[in-house]
Amino acid sequence: MLNLVRVKLNEKNREIYRGGIMDERIKEILGKMSIEEKVAQLTCIERNEICEKEHFSQEKAEAHLKNGAGHISPVLRPFDPEQGTKISNEIQKIAVEKSSSKIPVIIHDECLHGCMAKGSTSFPQSIALASSWDPEMMYRVAKIIGKETRTRGIHQALSPTINIARDVRHGRVEETYGEDPYLTSQMAVAFIKGLQSEKVIATPKHFAADFAGDGGRDSGPTFFSERILREVFFPAFKASIMEAKAWSLMAAYNSINGIPSSSNKWLLTDVLRNEWRFEGFVVSDYGSVGGLYRSHRVANSLAEAGKLALEAGLDIEIPASFCFSHLARLVKEGKISESIIDRAVERVLRGKIWLGLFENPYSDPEEASLICDCDKHRQFALKVAEKCMVLLKNNGILPLSKDIGSIAVIGPNADAIRLGGYSGSGMKVVTVFEGIKNHISKRTKLYFTEGCKVNDRDKSGFSKAVSIAARADVAILVVGNSAETEGENRDRCNLNLPGVQEDLIKAVADTGTPVVVVLINGSAVTMANWFDSVDAILEAWYPGEEGGNAVANIVFGNRNPAGKLPITFPKYTGQLPLYYNHLPCLRTYDYVEVRGFQPMFPFGYGLSYTQFEYKNIKVSPEKFSKKGNIRVSVEVENAGNYEGDEVVQLYVRDIVSSIIRPVKELKRFSKIHLKPGEKTMVEFTLEESDLSFFDENFKPITEPGLFEVMVGKNSTEGLKTTFELK
Repeated sequence: MLNLVRVKLNEKNREIYRGGIMDERIKEILGKMSIEEKVAQLTCIERNEICEKEHFSQEKAEAHLKNGAGHISPVLRPFDPEQGTKISNEIQKIAVEKSSSKIPVIIHDECLHGCMAKGSTSFPQSIALASSWDPEMMYRVAKIIGKETRTRGIHQALSPTINIARDVRHGRVEETYGEDPYLTSQMAVAFIKGLQSEKVIATPKHFAADFAGDGGRDSGPTFFSERILREVFFPAFKASIMEAKAWSLMAAYNSINGIPSSSNKWLLTDVLRNEWRFEGFVVSDYGSVGGLYRSHRVANSLAEAGKLALEAGLDIEIPASFCFSHLARLVKEGKISESIIDRAVERVLRGKIWLGLFENPYSDPEEASLICDCDKHRQFALKVAEKCMVLLKNNGILPLSKDIGSIAVIGPNADAIRLGGYSGSGMKVVTVFEGIKNHISKRTKLYFTEGCKVNDRDKSGFSKAVSIAARADVAILVVGNSAETEGENRDRCNLNLPGVQEDLIKAVADTGTPVVVVLINGSAVTMANWFDSVDAILEAWYPGEEGGNAVANIVFGNRNPAGKLPITFPKYTGQLPLYYNHLPCLRTYDYVEVRGFQPMFPFGYGLSYTQFEYKNIKVSPEKFSKKGNIRVSVEVENAGNYEGDEVVQLYVRDIVSSIIRPVKELKRFSKIHLKPGEKTMVEFTLEESDLSFFDENFKPITEPGLFEVMVGKNSTEGLKTTFELK
């Protein structure tokens, strides 16, 4: 039995993790542990190892926890908050009273837009949250997620996903914050700080460049220069570690230039720990350590795979420990140093101490039942969903009158539950059809038909769709994707709407009835075949449990849409990859069919029911000598008839540089709210670091010369001016 001193730490005294009292305490703990107990801290127990079907097995848990464990996989996911919390307490009781090490365990789950454990609040999917361009809101979302997660006895979230989505064919674009390093960094920092404020360990993933393989293929090999890694794919991870102080990080499945990320010492030690001073622990992606042997073939056995990963800087193998289970034997055989084991265990123990598990590993079942998906959280989920939707087209038809005579609601996503990947269960989900029904007047006639399925070729439902559309004053077509057509292991080579949905849109539009398209999806959709046939397009993404009410509030004008795209929408799939911050080219950036950079919708795009006008851009000083900061101001006026939000975006271009720089880069943004006729001066501050780039030796430098600043409503429209760096 270990005599553990119970130490409570907060962020203010986190510095003692390096040296001092904490290291002395951990050293004392390690000195009393057997090699088997140490290795157990680096392993994970799967749900099926301690459960029989849908029931927790104390006997199995005691057998698998005899030496303790570092982690438990999502064992609580199928259970409601109260029951799950009781099971969490039983697991901890076994760990601290009956295991030989007496060390509490960390239970993890996925929390991209809500904890996946049954009965948690489901917010809009990550790509939707990014469309809000609202880090303060993101912080509040993550704080709620953290509160619901921790109160039910779950201590680590395998979230957020902060890979850069440069190729929107990738099935997991929905999990990201889009294509831009700066926006992704801002949203990632907000999410991590919010989550960890409730004592839940955040795990930014997947390190690194995991969504960037050829053709947008999931976890495919990547071949990038160090410059591209550092300029595009590293910044959000660096911010997550150095600014947000994330306690964990997940290594990726992919390989970079022939070296798997899960055994890449340069990534996991040289960059992560030596450069960014990461103090937490690295977990594998599910099965990625075994992948070193089974897929990448850089190891000749599972044991060697475990050795490679651990020595590179990966600390915990999840969800099961097929490779790390060999570590104790390798130590005894002299094939791996026990000091490397100790180093990883120290990192795990620091995390458990920060969580406060030694003081109190238990949770309150009654509190969990009251907090999870409570009315307050549901109402906030509604407000969040309203802020995340992006109006892509509107010929003036929106907003609709609630007293409209008749509405035909049509489409495979109209009355279906679509929450997106890594979503929970057990909560009431409001569909779009239900939301519209909740908001219309009693005099309005409401028709509904599915019309077709998301991804089949059957058009037998078209006749009814056409019939009800012809009788209605407006047709609302709710189309898009589902877990069948995008998501993890669902990469796409064609971004057209799946199945016969495009034919359904055309058939309904041919009736002459005005058509509003609502998209429920997680990535870009191409629209060239039907864009001109419809009157309005609302990108609702996967909008969360209150999504149907949020769509209705937007459509009927209770809320003014203000979301902005965090990814570029192409006109054709063949344009991909397509992103706004590309390097300048000697010839045209795009293809002969779409001469010049012509996306369907650019990064940062989003319409409103009102009109915002930009005037009088100014920069001070016009000649910057690296003393103080650069101030950029612009006047924004609401020149329309609705009050609303606008995301003011600032982009910078280095006009002449010794190393080629992007045509523009997002450096700042600000969300403002204006009433009709109201105007305001929006001011931004740029620092010297915002003008720097990596030289040939990857050292940050700034060079004298002219810089162009653009401030506007998206990445292609805005006012421009210049200043000089002396």
